[in-house]
Amino acid sequence: MKVAYQGAKGWYIQKLREKGITKHPVELRKLELYKTFVVKKLYDASVEKQAAE
Repeated sequence: MKVAYQGAKGWYIQKLREKGITKHPVELRKLELYKTFVVKKLYDASVEKQAAE
């Protein structure tokens, strides 16, 4: 497994994949196709959702 720098696009994608998220929830396209800020928002939303549970 490659190690990505924390805060990099690859790091966010790696963490989302660990949670089972591989595609954008609305547009259903692969995460790799999006810019970093979009992937970061998805990660932040998944962390907030997990904290609320």
